[in-house]
Amino acid sequence: MPIHLQAASAGLIQYLSPTPVPAPYAVAFSKDCAKQLGIQDDLSHPELLSLLAGNQTHYQNKQWQTYAMAYSGHQFGVWAGQLGDGRAIYLGDWRQYEVQLKGAGPTDYSRRGDGRAVLRSSIREFLCSEAMYHLGIPTSRALAVVGSDLPVRRETIETAAVCTRVAPSFLRIGHIEHYGHNDMQKELENTLDYLIAHHYPEVATKPYPYLALLEAIAMRTGQLAAQWQAVGFCHGVLNTDNTSLLGLTLDYGPFGFLDQFDREHICNHSDEQGRYSYHRQPDILQWNLYCLASAMLLPLKKQLQLDEEAAIERIKSSLDVYAKTYRSAFIDLYRQKLGFQTAHPEDLALIEQLLQLMHHERLDYTLFFRELSEGRQYDAQPSEALLAWLALYQKRIELENMAQDQRLAQMQTINPKYVLRNHLAQNAIERAQAKDFREVARLLKILENPYEEQSGAKDYALPPPADHPPICVSCSS
Repeated sequence: MPIHLQAASAGLIQYLSPTPVPAPYAVAFSKDCAKQLGIQDDLSHPELLSLLAGNQTHYQNKQWQTYAMAYSGHQFGVWAGQLGDGRAIYLGDWRQYEVQLKGAGPTDYSRRGDGRAVLRSSIREFLCSEAMYHLGIPTSRALAVVGSDLPVRRETIETAAVCTRVAPSFLRIGHIEHYGHNDMQKELENTLDYLIAHHYPEVATKPYPYLALLEAIAMRTGQLAAQWQAVGFCHGVLNTDNTSLLGLTLDYGPFGFLDQFDREHICNHSDEQGRYSYHRQPDILQWNLYCLASAMLLPLKKQLQLDEEAAIERIKSSLDVYAKTYRSAFIDLYRQKLGFQTAHPEDLALIEQLLQLMHHERLDYTLFFRELSEGRQYDAQPSEALLAWLALYQKRIELENMAQDQRLAQMQTINPKYVLRNHLAQNAIERAQAKDFREVARLLKILENPYEEQSGAKDYALPPPADHPPICVSCSS
């Protein structure tokens, strides 16, 4: 049974149609994502444009049954109670992918919000979803952005947009928390069984499938955390309702890629305490997994046939797999970034020394690793500390039995040339707000090949100009 039908039986779904927008127009479209979905049209096709604007619910002789779902969650570490799809409306399944229209109008879960998204945030989500996919990081994808001149009030008056996003599933820890906190054990077990059948079939034959499911989710999440850290990505709002049960990067809001390396970087100006700063992301995801385990406690106890105290100890032991996965993936990714094909005991210390140096000297994260992989010196006048580290690095490289050109070529497959820096996204947004969407398309094309040198794209690999004002990003979208 599809998960939305299970939710419907529990009264946790609202069937509704999107709220139309006036005079929709094409802003952005991913042909690569369309190909994954088997869509041959683009936004020049009136029926597809109207569908993705939320102005109709039929396409290619199919009538979509659109809906929104409830979930709950912890926000900034505090239990927030019932939340849900406040502006995301499901179109349904498309080639085994769930498709949502974000910004398609209010639902029962909008909590007095207008259910809309603005052009600014929709372009950011579209570009970053596709950028992360092409970086090889598990993520939801984005098919399109459709705009409208409908005014939407945020800090100022902006215009509306609808972003079409795609994922194998948008199930999140918040769904499990909703059932667990409301003692809806039947619905909870149905959802866990659905996850196993559709997304984790390898755990179905384990002695304790729910415990094995929790471990599998923890392993995927640990791998994801290491990939975020290795590429310098900050999510910004790692609430449990924004944390995927499939180990995907989900819900792009005030995200950011590091420019100057600052381990305490906060990309969300609403995060006054720095809860979701760059270096805390791995710990926060582990905290979120404990919330998941807590919500799953009763079905876990039932399968384990243990009392509560013994069951909790067993669950805690199982969740150790998260930290083990994260640590292993972290050092493996950084070994690759530095061109190490073999493992040596001093590697972790060398990596940590580099990151401390980068933090102290505010070296540009992406540019440093890319220039290292191109055999170039990052700084024309390196500090004594950087020279000392480079000397240690050279000695470590000498332990590798690989030709330099081969080593550098492999390093370039993991150290991207191009990432979605905030100033690049902002430039594309400002042009789009003036109805010039060419820069969105140009930036998408570059981000679809982040590891390849691209003709005429030199400026896209550079940090923001020194006099460029910092760009503040908030949760408002």
